[in-house]
Amino acid sequence: MAVHFLNWNAAPPIRDAPPTTNEREQNDMNVIATPTQPETVLTEGPVAERARRLVPHLAAGAAEADAQDRFVADNYTLLKSAGLVEAGVPTELGGAGAGVRDLAEMLRILAQGCSSTALAFSMHTHQVAVPAWRWRHQKLAAMEPLLKRIASERIILLSSGGSDWLPGSGKAERVEGGYRITARKVFSSGAPVGDLMMTGAVLHEDGADHVLHFAVNMKAPEVKVLDTWRALGMRGTGSHDVAIEGLFIPDAGAALKRPAGQWHPLFHIIATIAFPLVYAVYLGVAEHARDLAVTLAKRRPPTEDTLHLAGRMDTSLRAARLAHDWMLQAAERNAPSADSINDVMTGKALVTEHAIRTVELALELSGGAGFHRAAGLERLFRDIQGARYHPLQAGPQARYAGAMALGAPVDRIF
Repeated sequence: MAVHFLNWNAAPPIRDAPPTTNEREQNDMNVIATPTQPETVLTEGPVAERARRLVPHLAAGAAEADAQDRFVADNYTLLKSAGLVEAGVPTELGGAGAGVRDLAEMLRILAQGCSSTALAFSMHTHQVAVPAWRWRHQKLAAMEPLLKRIASERIILLSSGGSDWLPGSGKAERVEGGYRITARKVFSSGAPVGDLMMTGAVLHEDGADHVLHFAVNMKAPEVKVLDTWRALGMRGTGSHDVAIEGLFIPDAGAALKRPAGQWHPLFHIIATIAFPLVYAVYLGVAEHARDLAVTLAKRRPPTEDTLHLAGRMDTSLRAARLAHDWMLQAAERNAPSADSINDVMTGKALVTEHAIRTVELALELSGGAGFHRAAGLERLFRDIQGARYHPLQAGPQARYAGAMALGAPVDRIF
């Protein structure tokens, strides 16, 4: 598929609201400014500081990418220039050595410039953080080649975990020397620029379903990115379907074989680390919406109603922040287990509820000005809805928490 690039010297983001009688008043509504073209993006400083320098440049093209369902390809060039692609790689292997909390802060800040960029990049980021954790805490030397390649070549990793999840998807057939893979992977965020997809396929063998885990070279002729991403929000993530037709994976390329449809120690690691990173993005979206709403609300004299709305909005945002910190604390125990999954997923449910409510209240607080697309809140309202759809969704999360409370099995609740 064709990849479109953003023009940093382009006009300000598209404005669909009708013009006011006063042009200056119309300009005031566009609270996202377009910066000048960046000259150099340095890799100096903590990863959060590097991310903060990128925010105005990400914001410049966010509305246009959303309006055109266009993948934010140029933003990945900026992320690479800032050394954020290898942020989670240990320093011993050539990266910045950022831990889960530092990576979450990086993603939260990026989301305040462009929700889509941050969400798509969170999928790469957690795929780096997991092998880095295993190298650090499980002393797995097998993780080194991938981590060194991320640091040296700045390759982009894709995830199919949310769509595959514990049951897996696609078909693996045993052939001489390996497996033949046929699959269609959906919600593959960042697909247009991905180098490796970390994925799996279902192998039916000995009367049972197993999931094989392996990496897919996105440049292989058997792999094709399908232009399918037309969504309510997060429109710039490039979360297209990826079709895999007859790809050969050698025996040595299958990193893991596990039972399908149940929790596995590897998924305890993945979920404990990944979801605090992904939900840092949604926290950042809520914070951005709050700041836009406050800016708009301050242009009117305060009333009892606006004070009430502002207070409820900030209370919801504080609840989302506390819940997200709970997720990070669970990851920082460095003890992935059924217990850490319960803590992370409980935190996820609370971040989802309160981040969405924060953006809803931000729209109310902003008044009619916030209803115009030019203000940016309408886009954030759509983007925040994505928080509903990552696993564990509301029903399975509640059942998992209930089973933990009552001492019931959780290995097949997902």
